[in-house]
Amino acid sequence: MAGMIRGGGGRKARRHKAALMSEINVTPFVDVMLVLLIIFMVTAPLMSTGIKVNLPESNLSQLENEKKEDPIQVIVDKKGDLYIQKTKVTFEQLGPKLSEMTKQNKNIQIYVKGDKDVPYGTVIRAISAINEEGYSKVGLVTQPRVEKPKP
Repeated sequence: MAGMIRGGGGRKARRHKAALMSEINVTPFVDVMLVLLIIFMVTAPLMSTGIKVNLPESNLSQLENEKKEDPIQVIVDKKGDLYIQKTKVTFEQLGPKLSEMTKQNKNIQIYVKGDKDVPYGTVIRAISAINEEGYSKVGLVTQPRVEKPKP
């Protein structure tokens, strides 16, 4: 009734016990990288917007930009202040600054972001200043309308 104990004693058992593991465990590395990826995915959109604009909602479809160049954004914020990208300008400076930025390229796409609480006339004044400078490809930016679930 004596039983045999597996792996007990002998030189082979001692040799396996003393061998060093030469493999790298990458699981903690992958975990850290996934956490960093999530952090960057969450913070990246927050870093891209510089001026807070509460856009009006619309159910129109989004237009695709045919050109590879990025459009210029003209922003009218809640206080009625005017910005080209992130640079604050006056209505009188808008046309000359656009010409300077685009190097007289009148075919470039310009997007106007107007806060929904700013008076309508202020946004139209910005669009008129852009048109007077000779730019014809001007678009208004809206926020997609969120469909409310029906009860």
